[in-house]
Amino acid sequence: MQMTFYCDLYVSEELEKKKEKVRRKLLENKAQPSIYVITLAQGRQNHLEFYSSLLLKQHIYEDTPLFVVGIANGYDDAVYMIEQIVTQIYEKTKGTDIRGYIEKRQKEYEEGRV
Repeated sequence: MQMTFYCDLYVSEELEKKKEKVRRKLLENKAQPSIYVITLAQGRQNHLEFYSSLLLKQHIYEDTPLFVVGIANGYDDAVYMIEQIVTQIYEKTKGTDIRGYIEKRQKEYEEGRV
């Protein structure tokens, strides 16, 4: 699986202490039934999507590049986290270009400007 993680990765409070372990298991495509990943949407017309980590074990995701913005503990937490992400970015930018903000922030990080 081709998975890249956002430089300012959002993580559920319950997962904060084991964030690296969860990331490693995601990269190794190991089963984590309660884990959901929030990603940039595959289509450019949308901003974010979220998936159960169990869904990502399907073969159709083997060659799919995913840019993980957040890791949530369960469905409800994933929905809440998306709300938090959108709210925080709106408060910072006064705009709704969630994808654009995340991509810009990641590019700045990769270029060492953060």
